[in-house]
Amino acid sequence: MLRLPATMSDKPDISEVSTFDKSKLKKTETQEKNPLPTQEAIEQEKADNA
Repeated sequence: MLRLPATMSDKPDISEVSTFDKSKLKKTETQEKNPLPTQEAIEQEKADNA
């Protein structure tokens, strides 16, 4: 397999990242879309099925 030397496009460009202003970002609240059942819910379902 022939490997060509790395060109500028192959190297990451971090100039935009270093000048990025984090203060412009909005604060967001993360919401769990599919939460796992609690231990109590699992025990209750086991009791209902038994």
